Amino acid sequence: MSFDRLMREEARLIILRSLEEQADGRLNSELLRLGLETFGISKSRDWVHDELNWLRDMSAVTLVEAGTVRVAQITAKGSDHVARRLVIEGVKRPSRPGA
Repeated sequence: MSFDRLMREEARLIILRSLEEQADGRLNSELLRLGLETFGISKSRDWVHDELNWLRDMSAVTLVEAGTVRVAQITAKGSDHVARRLVIEGVKRPSRPGA
């Protein structure tokens, strides 16, 4: 497995977890980009948009354009992945609680 693929799968999980932590399940792409930086993933907003588009295509998030950013909202499928109730191939699997 390539490093790029591992990083993308990790980033997708971080994005879903970040959305799941929000009361309304939403964040914009710039805030998500900054959040990824705290985990050592320093990428452009366009790169984050590509990952959000991929998550949308997998039905893990919905997206709304808002000027130069996109607002992502986690779906039930995305929440189920974070809670380990199902697996979305291409997204890192969350660790078991307490692991």
